Amino acid sequence: QVQLVESGGGLVQPGGSLTLSCAASGSIVSVAAMGWYRWSPGEEREFVAIITRADDADAPTNIADSVKGRFIISRDKPKNTVYLQMNGLKPGDTADYSCNAALAPRANWPSTEYYWGQGTQVTVSS
Repeated sequence: QVQLVESGGGLVQPGGSLTLSCAASGSIVSVAAMGWYRWSPGEEREFVAIITRADDADAPTNIADSVKGRFIISRDKPKNTVYLQMNGLKPGDTADYSCNAALAPRANWPSTEYYWGQGTQVTVSS
C-alpha cells in the first residue's frame, strides 16, 4: 500500500518560514511527479509547486506565480520525500497544504496511480 505522509505545518508569523515534507512509502517502481496543492477558505484548490522528474539536481520544477521567489520545492530521492520550503510567508498563504504524487506502484505497474496525502495546515497570523 502506497502512502503519502505529510508533516511540517503549523502556525507562523508573517514573514516567517516553514518547511513541509511529504514522504512516500510502499513499493514504488517509478515516480512521474510529486507536488503540492493548497486549499484556503472560500477558494478552489490551488496548484503550488511540482517536480516532474526524479532527479534531485536536475528535476524540472514548476512554481505557481503566487509563491514564486518565496517557495522552493525539492526532492530527496533516496528517502522518497519531497519538500516545500516556504519563506516570506503571508497571511494569504494560510491554507491546508496537500501532497500529490503520480507514480507507478509495484502492485499495479505499469499503470500510473494518483495519490494524495492527508494534508497539513499552515496558518500565517500574528
